[in-house]
Amino acid sequence: MSFWICRTCAVEHDERVEVCAICADERQWVPAEGQQWTTLEQLGSAGRAVEIVPLEPGLFGIRSVPPVGIGQLTKLLRTPGGNVLWDPIGFLDDDAVRRVRELGEVVAIAASHPHMFGVQVEWSRALGGVPVLVSEPDLGWVARHDPAIKPWSGTVEPVTGVTMTQPGGHFPGSAVVHWAAGAGGRGVLLSSDTVFANPDRVSVSFMRSYPNRIPLSAGVVERVTAHLERFEFDRLYGNFDNVIAEDARAVVRRSADRHIGWVRGDFDHLT
Repeated sequence: MSFWICRTCAVEHDERVEVCAICADERQWVPAEGQQWTTLEQLGSAGRAVEIVPLEPGLFGIRSVPPVGIGQLTKLLRTPGGNVLWDPIGFLDDDAVRRVRELGEVVAIAASHPHMFGVQVEWSRALGGVPVLVSEPDLGWVARHDPAIKPWSGTVEPVTGVTMTQPGGHFPGSAVVHWAAGAGGRGVLLSSDTVFANPDRVSVSFMRSYPNRIPLSAGVVERVTAHLERFEFDRLYGNFDNVIAEDARAVVRRSADRHIGWVRGDFDHLT
């Protein structure tokens, strides 16, 4: 095979190493039965398909059914200047590529952090060699190398009105996308799990590890929140189908203040 896919996180690798470094890290996990690998061909033969669903005007979700790896919902952001593919899933087939192309030219592929790399290089190749933007602090996690991979840092604008920026936290290079025209012009934040939209739909979480329940410190949460407050946004999309539908900027601040209070000990009398 030309490349391998970790079954647990669905990140592509040049080689079948003893263990996927992303899964062996304290932020993720290796199955009790040990490291397992697969290929696009095996996944396709097992009946995988790709669904593309509208989320709001100009924004689509892309998912594998059944899910592969972590099972994120890729976001395809459609703009007059070209499209951005965010948090690419770990599977594709010819039909998925055709339908993505029908929605317009993809001019950039990017992941919020290494857990969301998916088969980013394969998506790039299938779409004609699209640049894969990888946050510079997280380049060491790339396990499939290709000339399409382009490091970036700070803040970049892959297309007009779409800003990628790196508040860090979950990973040093953890990134978000701000889409100024989203939510009817009120602004959208594609936050992945740099900040995670909670099931209650009125709060978010800040974690070093979500599956292993490792929180971020008060100082880091304040830093991440202050970074995001540079932008105006009313809606926030996480890396699955989790959404804060309105008032998201205020939700992030209230959630940050709550998190900071708990880790500082303000609410110990409730425990």
